[in-house]
Amino acid sequence: MSKAHRGSGIRGEFNRGRGECPSCKRTGVKVLYEVTLDGDKAKVCKPCNARIKKAASA
Repeated sequence: MSKAHRGSGIRGEFNRGRGECPSCKRTGVKVLYEVTLDGDKAKVCKPCNARIKKAASA
């Protein structure tokens, strides 16, 4: 089975969706998840998205 379409949703993003996470300051990670940080919208990495969602539900 071909895997040509994997990641096709982020190919159009700047730097293929990679950058610095504004929450944890890690670089070179995929920042794909849009959340609200301090009143503004920002894109964060997957672990930070899970941490933020967990803190919001608790």
